[in-house]
Amino acid sequence: MAGVKALVALSFSGAIGLTFLMLGCALELYRVYWPLFVLIFYIICPIPHFIAKRISDDTDAASSACRELAYFFTTGIVVSAFGFPIILARVQVIMWGACGLVLAGNAVIFLTILGFFLVFGRGDDFSWEQCLENSA
Repeated sequence: MAGVKALVALSFSGAIGLTFLMLGCALELYRVYWPLFVLIFYIICPIPHFIAKRISDDTDAASSACRELAYFFTTGIVVSAFGFPIILARVQVIMWGACGLVLAGNAVIFLTILGFFLVFGRGDDFSWEQCLENSA
């Protein structure tokens, strides 16, 4: 049951993050939808981790080059997601208030993604597949 509660909490926090993003785009004062391009960063953020997890077989090793490279690429993606709205606000494509809302949404969404990997990423006593089997 703890896995279902975690899944509901992660879903709720993801919805809050996307609400911040939509408010930064769709409020009457801002009405510019360029910040929605950060959705691409949300989608590609976990891809290096999935690739590294699939390629590296040595889970007992303290560190591997493949995993470190995945961390490097993931960090670059996250920093780019935070930098994109700042650059848009700096060149006056969006307002600074919209930039603040998008940055708040970024923080919430990336913490949600991190929480997902912390809760469902370990393969010892609870996994994503077990959650799906128990809910059906």
